[in-house]
Amino acid sequence: MKAMVLKRQGAPLEPVEWPDPAPGPGQLLVSVAACGVCRTDLHVIDGDLKEPKLPLVPGHEIVGRVAGLGDGVSGFALGEKVGIPWLGHTCGCCRFCLSHRENLCDRPGFTGYTIDGGYASHCVADADYCFRLPDAFGDAETAPLLCAGLIGHRSLRMAGDARRLGIYGFGAAAHIVAQVARYEGREIYAFTRPGDKGAQDFARSLGAAWVGGSDELPPRQLDAAILFAPVGALVPQALKATVKGGTVVCGGIHMSDIPRFPYADLWGERVIRSVANLTRKDAEEFLALAPRAGVKTHVTAYPLERANEALADLREGRLTGAAVLVP
Repeated sequence: MKAMVLKRQGAPLEPVEWPDPAPGPGQLLVSVAACGVCRTDLHVIDGDLKEPKLPLVPGHEIVGRVAGLGDGVSGFALGEKVGIPWLGHTCGCCRFCLSHRENLCDRPGFTGYTIDGGYASHCVADADYCFRLPDAFGDAETAPLLCAGLIGHRSLRMAGDARRLGIYGFGAAAHIVAQVARYEGREIYAFTRPGDKGAQDFARSLGAAWVGGSDELPPRQLDAAILFAPVGALVPQALKATVKGGTVVCGGIHMSDIPRFPYADLWGERVIRSVANLTRKDAEEFLALAPRAGVKTHVTAYPLERANEALADLREGRLTGAAVLVP
């Protein structure tokens, strides 16, 4: 099969004729129709996330059709549309799994990091961690829901019932979260790179009540803020913008170091919290919610062999919405 393969962190992906995968017990073989390009992929490829499986096929926002069933798999049919997310496996027996917190599993497997992912024509995945997908979206439009959407959904829930919500970094996750938040009756305050008119216009088109640079303070204090930009310096900035008792949610898997800041900016029972991975319950909830909320993803499609170009466009902030690879 055709695949784009990471052989060394910090190096470009290489087009490779990869051995055809076969589903093992409990696995699905999936013919990949689309795979989103996520910022987490950049963190794996650029070396921010250490010790990936190498060589590695990246990609964890996978949409495809069931092409084969391993022994013991039930509940899926050949040709059925399925999604494969970041969480690819959990141990099921650590204290986190046993307390319904499988996102914190001590011995997890992650698609496109420790398990080969979707930058390929085919992949295999644990059937217990695959999801049937709604027919409301096309293949490319569905792909960003499987990480940008899921992590955004979990981040939004961590923000509680905040009516006035700040979003820092208006990319793939933010543009999905903003639509869900508006559906829920919240006000959106969008923070972009200073001077990024394209991103600011995009945020306005999705109903943001206020748009500005990440170096600005909003005209009203926020009830909560979600940071998708992996910039630690934005944490103190968001705290200053947040009301007493408010929450700053760090939605990324990696972030640059948070600089020192005065305790007074945290005081008043403000909270800083991170979001780690996702649970299967998150996926079930969000994949049911997205069609009801009328979510429409904005995607730029690239052929599989142009994966490095898609990654570069994401890295340099040249995208509006999400990038998706189409084998």
